[in-house]
Amino acid sequence: MTTTSTSRPASLRRRQGLTEQAAQAAIDQACRRLRLPTIRAVVDDAVAAATKDQLTYQGFLAELLLAEVDDRDRRSTLRRIKSAGFPREKWLADFDFTANPNINPATINELATGDWIRRGDPLCLIGDSGTGKSHLLIALAAAAAEQGYRVRYTLATRLVNELVEAADEKQLTKTINRYGRVDLLVIDELGYMELDRRGAELLFQVLTEREEKNAIAIASNQSFSAWTDTFTDPRLCAAIVDRLTYNATIIETGTNSYRLAHTRARHRTPATGA
Repeated sequence: MTTTSTSRPASLRRRQGLTEQAAQAAIDQACRRLRLPTIRAVVDDAVAAATKDQLTYQGFLAELLLAEVDDRDRRSTLRRIKSAGFPREKWLADFDFTANPNINPATINELATGDWIRRGDPLCLIGDSGTGKSHLLIALAAAAAEQGYRVRYTLATRLVNELVEAADEKQLTKTINRYGRVDLLVIDELGYMELDRRGAELLFQVLTEREEKNAIAIASNQSFSAWTDTFTDPRLCAAIVDRLTYNATIIETGTNSYRLAHTRARHRTPATGA
């Protein structure tokens, strides 16, 4: 009486003796069904490399699976960065720390680890236009997205307008919850324009929803003492400042625009000798 071996899945036993062409077709079909586009794309090169390097079967399989995982992580990162809604690409590697001595590279490198996001702490970048605060704001948020955090970028006025429209359409709770769920909410250009009491109250609701739970990062060209120009109700202004500064990292980027200085230097007419 013949005993059928159960040491291997039946699917492996059924496919013994496949020709090379049939095996290639089977791999292609299986990768499509299992949604493994990277393995499907690199398998031929991987086979050649495995033959050259004399990899074991397990080593060959590990290389294929790791390639799929790495590419899947890369695509997930790209999706998170795209869904964050950044207006332009900014990266920490491109930031010129020598142009603004007010900014401590060690502080920025520490923020780039994302620990403050895990803790749900705020980040405030305060300074005049051209001092690098928006670059740092976007670059730190992009670094967070690369680490797997869900990030959402918005301008302060755009956020307030969206909240007002949501309130008018009785969708306010849904909108606030949507902004409350992301790991990091990034609000740029806070303080550039005056907000009426209703807009300020709606913004306060978003900040309250996130308080001590999920991180928030803002950039403003106004010092906190001048925020009464943006939030005309002093009590509401104080409450908003309190929400944004409790356990916060506050970075003052200064008043000297290195962007303007760079432009002036580039267009300065060189002196000519006699």
